[in-house]
Amino acid sequence: MPIRLPHLRGAARVLLLAGVLSLPLAACNAPSADMNRSLESVRQPVVQRTSFVFDVQTLPGGGVPVPEQRRLAGWLEALDLGYGDRVAIDDPVDSAQTRDAVEKVAGRFGILLSDVAPVSEGAIAPGTARIVVSRTEASVPGCPDWSIKIDNHTNNATSPNYGCAVNSNMAAMVANKEDLVRGAKGPSTTLVQSNAKAIKAYRDQPPTGAAGLKEVSSKSGGN
Repeated sequence: MPIRLPHLRGAARVLLLAGVLSLPLAACNAPSADMNRSLESVRQPVVQRTSFVFDVQTLPGGGVPVPEQRRLAGWLEALDLGYGDRVAIDDPVDSAQTRDAVEKVAGRFGILLSDVAPVSEGAIAPGTARIVVSRTEASVPGCPDWSIKIDNHTNNATSPNYGCAVNSNMAAMVANKEDLVRGAKGPSTTLVQSNAKAIKAYRDQPPTGAAGLKEVSSKSGGN
């Protein structure tokens, strides 16, 4: 839409026209809405959990046959079961013999069974038990991000690559990746006896100067 200027004299008309033309230029230099001006890193760890299921045949009185144990061991080896993975058993009969057999197989990989199995799809057939392996992985997508150079970052904003190294190392080093989501909970009870024993030993210890100062001779023996 054309801008109609009133009947102004020469200098006033030029100044008004210059002010109107400078508005689009100022808008071009304005920061975008997604520009990060805080000290928080844009790239944050993302936690993803994957569940693998494996059904084994069980004995009528409870337990897992030896051939089924071998199949289970081969499956766990194919998954490259290791530290950080969780193994649980979903047994409709809740047999202690079946749990003991599965625990022995998982123990070969240095893994203990979890108390509760996560919910899995599909019904468990009669005479079988389901083994669920939960694997949690953490990564920082998009890192490193050098899309914007520091020398061109004229809007006083935080670089998109800021925090990539720290967050990537944190995601790799944390043993339980779920701690990145909800944190780790400490023990709810305090070991009162252990604390009281340490305090009592500290209080019962006699002061270092109670026996007097040790006499030290200035004469030196020997050659």
